[in-house]
Amino acid sequence: MRGRGGDKIWRRRDRHNQWWIRFKDATGKKRKKKALRQSYEGAESELARLELGLEKVPEGKPVTFAEYAKRWLASHVRPNLKPSTVESYEVILRVHLLPRFGKCPLENLVRKSIKSYLDELVSQGRQSRNTIKNIFAILRAMLSQAVEDDVLSSNPAMRLGRFNRRQGEGQKAEFLTRQEAEGFLQASKALRPDRYPLFLTALRTGMRLGELLALEWDDVQFGESEEDTNRYILVRHNFTHGQFTNPKSRKERRVDLNSELRQVLVELRDGQILKAMQGGEEEVCRLVFPSETGGPLDSRNVYHRDFLPCLGAAGLRRVTWHSLRHSFASLLIQNGASLAYVKEQMGHCSIQVTVDIYGHLVPGGNIKWIDQLSSNGETEPKVEPEARVAARSRLST
Repeated sequence: MRGRGGDKIWRRRDRHNQWWIRFKDATGKKRKKKALRQSYEGAESELARLELGLEKVPEGKPVTFAEYAKRWLASHVRPNLKPSTVESYEVILRVHLLPRFGKCPLENLVRKSIKSYLDELVSQGRQSRNTIKNIFAILRAMLSQAVEDDVLSSNPAMRLGRFNRRQGEGQKAEFLTRQEAEGFLQASKALRPDRYPLFLTALRTGMRLGELLALEWDDVQFGESEEDTNRYILVRHNFTHGQFTNPKSRKERRVDLNSELRQVLVELRDGQILKAMQGGEEEVCRLVFPSETGGPLDSRNVYHRDFLPCLGAAGLRRVTWHSLRHSFASLLIQNGASLAYVKEQMGHCSIQVTVDIYGHLVPGGNIKWIDQLSSNGETEPKVEPEARVAARSRLST
C-alpha cells in the first residue's frame, strides 16, 4: 500500500488499484472503506466529509432532515456565527422545522411540501412576518449547504415567491414618552443609584444592552469641555452569552455624546479612579459599567433586578430593555432629527430599516410644512380675533 495522506488515505496495491480511507464514524469507532471516487483528490474530499458526518452512511440509509440539521449546525453554523445567532438558529430548527420535516429523508424533501408549509404558516397567522422570513432563510441556507455537500442535487427552498403580509401587521417599536423616560430616570436615581449612569446612557445613546456591558473607557471621547462638540462614544464591542463579540452587523459606529451624559460619565470615571486609588489598585477597570468582580454585568440580573423594579417604582408598564433604544430614536425624531441621522446613531444597516421602524414618528402633522408651500414661501400673518372685529367695524363705517 502507498499513501499521500498519512495513515488516512492510501492506494491498495491489488488488481483494482483503488484508494481507501480510514476514518472514525459518528460513534467514534475506527473504520475503513473503499473510496467512491477514483482519484486522490476525490478520496480526500470524501474523507473530509466523512469526518464532518456529511456523507451518507455506507449501508445506503438516506440522511434525514434532522440528521443533516445536526451536522450542519456543528460544522457550519457554530464555528462561523455569533453565539446569539447560533441560538436563534437552534430555536427555529427545534420549534418550527424539525417537528415538520425532521423524519423526512433529505433527498425526498420537495418544493411542493415546502411551499405548502409556507402557505400554512401564513394562513394560520400565528407567526409574525419576520419569524416566517427567518424560518425560510435558515431552511434555504441549510439546504444550499446540502447541495454544496452533494447530499442534494438542488435546493427545493429557493425562489418560493413572496408571501403576503397579514393585514395590520408591521414592525411596532414600543418606546417611552419623554415624561415616562424622565420618570424612569428619577426612579432609578432613587432606587438603583449605581445603575442610573447605565440607564441614562441607554436612553441618551440608543446602545443595545450587550454594547453597554462591553463599553470601555477607551471608547469614550469626552472632548476638552462641554462646549467641545467633538465628543462621542465609539461602539465597537458587544457582550453576549458570556463572550465579547463585535456589534450587530459586525460594524463599528459613532454615537454623539450628550452634554448631560458627558457630565454623568465624567463623575462616574472620577469615582472609579478614586475608589481604585483608595484600594491600592494600580489601574482602573477598563469597563465603564463593571460588576463588583470587575467583569461585565450579567444582563439578566440588570433586567430583572434593576430595570424592572425601576419601571415599577416609576409607575410604568412592563417593557423590554430594547424599548430604551426605541425611546432614544423616537425622541430624536420628535426633536426634529432626520431619519438619516437617526440611522447613523442607531447603526442600522440601511435607512430602509430606520424608515420601517420609525418612519411613522416623523412629524407629518406639523402644518407649518404645508403653509410654507405658498407662492412666496411665507405663511400668512396671524390676525387676532379682536383685530379682525375692529377691522370689520372700520370698514362698515
